[in-house]
Amino acid sequence: MAPRASSNNRTMKHFPRVAQTAAIIAALIGLASCAVAPRVAPPQPQALPEAQVATRTPDDGALPPPMLQGKSRWVPVRWSELPGFADDKLFEAWNAWLKSCERPGVAFAPLCAEVRRLSIASGDEQRAWMVARLQPFRIESAQGSADGLLTSYYEPLLKARRQAGAGYEVPLYRPPIGLGNRKPWFTRQDIDTLPEARAALKGREIAWLADPIDALVLHIQGSGRLAITDADGSQRTVRVAFAGSNDQPYRSVNQWLLSQGVSKINPWPDATKAWVAQNPQRVQQLLWSNPRYIFFREEVLSDFDAAFGPKGAQGVPLTPGRSIAVDPGSVPYGTPVWLSSQGTAGNLQKLVFAQDTGSAIVGSVRADYFAGTGFEAGEFASRVNQPLRLWALWPR
Repeated sequence: MAPRASSNNRTMKHFPRVAQTAAIIAALIGLASCAVAPRVAPPQPQALPEAQVATRTPDDGALPPPMLQGKSRWVPVRWSELPGFADDKLFEAWNAWLKSCERPGVAFAPLCAEVRRLSIASGDEQRAWMVARLQPFRIESAQGSADGLLTSYYEPLLKARRQAGAGYEVPLYRPPIGLGNRKPWFTRQDIDTLPEARAALKGREIAWLADPIDALVLHIQGSGRLAITDADGSQRTVRVAFAGSNDQPYRSVNQWLLSQGVSKINPWPDATKAWVAQNPQRVQQLLWSNPRYIFFREEVLSDFDAAFGPKGAQGVPLTPGRSIAVDPGSVPYGTPVWLSSQGTAGNLQKLVFAQDTGSAIVGSVRADYFAGTGFEAGEFASRVNQPLRLWALWPR
């Protein structure tokens, strides 16, 4: 999926956890392939010159050489370096691996038949297979730093109406015709004020929300679910997925609030809504502080789809608690990654998969953790802003 994580407000966090039922279903039906291919294949790791080869440990076997992966350096390590590896419930992650095998990269495609067979194996069998077939590499910056940042994103669930009125006056739009012919497109302020921009969006409304801050949350996350009331009064839940942007720069609304002297901005979005209630005359000023604007497409949401998030940039649905957004210049899509992070959101040590990206997710040791759907996911994600270490697990 496109910049889902991409438009994430890094100071306003928002998102929660793993779909075990979906993992069992996926295992039984043996997921195969579908989805959309990534637009650009990320570069594959390259071995460093022999002069930079890692130290070898004779009693444990020789380690392979370090590798360069775009902006990052991958340093081989022993499995014992991965904190918590013996304790993770790998079966919870296997569903995300099956999803990656719907659009595998060249390096991982040969392993997918084994991944599918192991979907009903025990955790010990899955762990032993990983140790035999994969080599862990500590991900570092080009300067050798292994320390990074973890944030989180989620899929909001919002009430909406198919038609404007009864307090629902904030539109969500499909991309305007000819969006790609003008880059960047109009800013958020332009869209609200310029006749030319408003004319281009007339008739492109998908649905209407009641709260402009809820709409902003949806733009920041890049996708979400709508509990929508149709014109005939019937109700259903649909997904609105990222379909494009105006290509304007993202600006943090929280940072703008701080610049206005607001000392407390968390939890997001409650604190922001409280500020809006006290400053109704400045709502537009707050919204316009972020010129970036997101356009959506509506998707049918089946019962099976409901266990997963929207499609990430890899072209496969995200798995709550097991999918991350990364900088694809440092970690190729579909790569299994060991994640270790401790902070206010708790101690996260687990197997995750690089399945998404975002314009704010830049750097070697940088990840955005997909927390899931709804209020609890958003509450969790709002607390995630903590130190991070990553290990790429690459085929031997």
